[in-house]
Amino acid sequence: MISDKSRVDMHSHFYGGGLVDTLKARTKRPYLREREDGVTVMVAMNGEFPFTDHYHDPAVGLAEMRIQGLTHRLITFPGALGVDLLPADEIADAITSYNDHLEKLNAQTNGVLIGLAGVPLDDLDLACAELRRIRRDLGLPGIILPSNYFNSLAEADTLRPLLSAANEYGCHIMLHPGLKVGQEPPPRQADFMQYRLSAVDLQSSASQVALTVILSDMLDTYPNVSFQVVNLGGTLPFIFERIESIARHRNPEEPFPTDRLRRLWYDSASLGPRALESAVKLFGADRIMLGSDYPIFKDDPYSHAVVPSDLTDEEKAQVTWKTAADLFERLEGLRQKQIAHDAKQR
Repeated sequence: MISDKSRVDMHSHFYGGGLVDTLKARTKRPYLREREDGVTVMVAMNGEFPFTDHYHDPAVGLAEMRIQGLTHRLITFPGALGVDLLPADEIADAITSYNDHLEKLNAQTNGVLIGLAGVPLDDLDLACAELRRIRRDLGLPGIILPSNYFNSLAEADTLRPLLSAANEYGCHIMLHPGLKVGQEPPPRQADFMQYRLSAVDLQSSASQVALTVILSDMLDTYPNVSFQVVNLGGTLPFIFERIESIARHRNPEEPFPTDRLRRLWYDSASLGPRALESAVKLFGADRIMLGSDYPIFKDDPYSHAVVPSDLTDEEKAQVTWKTAADLFERLEGLRQKQIAHDAKQR
């Protein structure tokens, strides 16, 4: 149970749950292969990387958590990998098995590992059915979705059936960088790709996603859905004043709805104390959660970002555990309410 002694990591990824065998059997991206030097590598959409035990062995992740003092961790389907974009007849069964595995891990670890599921996005009917099963039967808090579906209103509209299903039992949705079904990876930058792609472009993308959600009707149409924008909302904590100025000077009759940013949830994955301070000032500590982005990044998010930050003790506690605890309590309340409603309808 999450308490005031907890440290809750709300952004990490897990490539186990049967996905290893699935990816080893593939020959097109994404897939696993063994190099001539014997190292297993993941061949992903934008290159390849060594596939260590950190990615798929929960025991390794739990050991890292103990060393760092983390008590709970949200482990998510590897959304950026693009597995959920594959043809449904190829991948739906593997995704179902993976989600079942997440439920088992939660039980085996007494709630320490909390799974965020995947859905087969190539078939929205299947995706909706799996989402309902995830919430109603498995009790997992929600799903991860590729954020490229939220780069514009038109793109987000294609997921309306899924968002409607998510609203039924209450659902947490992490909007994580990732492609849409049928979308090709963007051209690789000519130089300094790691910084341009994984920092500058990624942070800008996170801001675009947040704008789509708050400027649309989603928060009002789907009130039981909680949207998590990664990496502290991207560049928003640093450019929102310019956005407000644009609205004030170019369409003063429609001020920018900055307050709606406080209706999203954010994590601190891969960022530090200065970024965290800015985000708390804009969004409020009650909307921000720890995040590590493990196993891609292995810093302890508590000692790296929270401890050296210029936040009050109350704000630090809110970010460290309470925002996550309040979120999970809300989600479970919504789930139980709908389950009770279902029972009355029988």
